[in-house]
Amino acid sequence: MAQFGTVFCDNISITRFENGEWQEPAIEPLAPLPLHPAAHVFHYASSCFEGFKAYRWDDDGAHIFRLQDHVARMRRSAEAMCLPVPDTELLAGMVKSLVANEVAEIPLPPSALYLRPTLIGTLKNIGAAASPATEATLFILASPVGDYFEGGSRPLKLLVDDQHMRATEQMGSTKTGGNYASALGPIMQAKAKYGVDQVLFCPDGDVQETGAANFLLMSDNEVITKPLSNMFLHGVTRDSILKLAADLGYKISERDFTVDELLAAVPTYEATLSGTAACLTPVGCLVHNGKEILVRDGKPGPNTEKLRSALQEIHYGQAPDTHNWLTLV
Repeated sequence: MAQFGTVFCDNISITRFENGEWQEPAIEPLAPLPLHPAAHVFHYASSCFEGFKAYRWDDDGAHIFRLQDHVARMRRSAEAMCLPVPDTELLAGMVKSLVANEVAEIPLPPSALYLRPTLIGTLKNIGAAASPATEATLFILASPVGDYFEGGSRPLKLLVDDQHMRATEQMGSTKTGGNYASALGPIMQAKAKYGVDQVLFCPDGDVQETGAANFLLMSDNEVITKPLSNMFLHGVTRDSILKLAADLGYKISERDFTVDELLAAVPTYEATLSGTAACLTPVGCLVHNGKEILVRDGKPGPNTEKLRSALQEIHYGQAPDTHNWLTLV
């Protein structure tokens, strides 16, 4: 399959916020958007987005994973970015309509249809640096995808950056492109210098998240991850893994922990990244102060595999959806 996120379905779902209200959504052919050069998004970064997946089961039905939770998070992001907030029913309905229209394009497991709702400010005003966009466009892309990381679910190498933050404190939990842009420079520098896959941002030694996923430690009986705050993204996959781990009898420890604690733990604890794109991807090596440190034996751990399988079995309809996470289209 092509690189993640580079192949798209032939249609999008789209609506616009004009004259104080949302217009009727429509399914339209995928094409470049007509945007004025003075559009607010170009100058003042008024944008937010979501990312989640729909799965096609053996019965050819399409099942969207945790649709309502992603809709709720996008509404919070829109509010944080001072953009018009789409109604829950409007946004969820647009997603379901697009998925229903593209069911035939959903690849079979373990692949999926990645959905990318995107909201941008389109107000034509280059003097609105201190004013919100009162006009906006909301659209949803659909992309058939396989694995996010090149090479599949191989163990990743992370640089432990104990100085920098991924995003500003007040915007860390907002899913906006600016957060990814601010992390891109450090990630590219780390890739060039150390050959890593990602950067684990740990400002002042506080272990937080990577540039594109949440971070967890796990043993045979415990899962450790940072408690929710405005400083990092509230991952839906993170939440799903914690709930499934609790169902399976793991102790869930949502607490702050330091780089020193992390380095002391990895000889025996597994490390993993969680996210819609990454699912649950093992970490095999950390780079800190120029030194490579293996996570256990550097290979995927049994608990990562166990929890990844538990999540994917729900995705693919191979296990009961006891948490009512799936929306049938």
